[in-house]
Amino acid sequence: MTLLGELRVGKQGLGCMGMSQSYGAGDERESIATIHRALDLGVTLLDTADVYGGVTGPSTTDASGVGANEELVGRAVKSRRDEVVLATKFALADPERRPRGDAGYVKQAVEDSLRRLDTDHIDLYYQHRVDPEVPIEETVGAMAELVTEGKVRYLGLSEASAATIRRAHAVHPISALQSEWSLWSRDIEAEIAPTCRELGIGIVPFSPLGRGFLTGRLTSVADLGEGDIRRNLPRFAEENFARNTAIVDALRELAAERGVTAGQLALAWVHHQGDHVVPIPGTKRVKYLEENVAAADLELSAEELRAIEDAAPAVAGDRYPPEFLKMSNK
Repeated sequence: MTLLGELRVGKQGLGCMGMSQSYGAGDERESIATIHRALDLGVTLLDTADVYGGVTGPSTTDASGVGANEELVGRAVKSRRDEVVLATKFALADPERRPRGDAGYVKQAVEDSLRRLDTDHIDLYYQHRVDPEVPIEETVGAMAELVTEGKVRYLGLSEASAATIRRAHAVHPISALQSEWSLWSRDIEAEIAPTCRELGIGIVPFSPLGRGFLTGRLTSVADLGEGDIRRNLPRFAEENFARNTAIVDALRELAAERGVTAGQLALAWVHHQGDHVVPIPGTKRVKYLEENVAAADLELSAEELRAIEDAAPAVAGDRYPPEFLKMSNK
């Protein structure tokens, strides 16, 4: 078990977003089976968000699909609620994907999420992106009231800067920061990760497998189906795909020496970034869930960690298009 602040969770969580959007068609039966298998394997942290299911692109939202993933997760855990650390997020359900953090919005958003999740409390409640027009003190102050009311147990932020984290933590303890962190997304290491360590805040890396790229299962852009959100991400563009494939090739060679997959090696590297780090690789299939969970117990030497980092010296392309990248780490 691992601590996110004072919140106890398993060593690895499960990102549920892809069960409802972004990575091709979903299958509710298989998704629910994957969630149940995760609980059987000791994965307690399940991650969703109010906007999941309604995202049609990096910066657009279809309001008709908002909440679909929360509803799926709620159905999946209904009979096993006591085994789950349920995490969800608010701020991006606006049709224009504009981050919201005003107090009134926070209070309405939590009521909507509680209803969709069919639960009386949320274990970890994140602001999905920081609202640049609302002081973080107002947002976290409203979130803190939810803790007092028993609707939320612990608070989190997502893609927040070191300065914002400090301001938020001064209002109410922040238990976890969710940000992208993997071998090909390491920008939080300069200031944000050290700030979290200093303040005793856990880090929950999303996309720790580079949105599936680091598994090596993708061989070309053609492998991405129509509607797959990765078709709109710079790192998956044709001009960058081949260059980034060299990273996977190097990981495969290293992984072969340990008898594991490239994805397991990349995920194990994330686990080794600290005992307060709980990655949430996303999948909707039991097979890949089991592969990911096994990576949590893969021990790496200092020499192996250096070799893994050397395999990914530079990544071609930004992680998001400009309009969405500007909302990150604020």
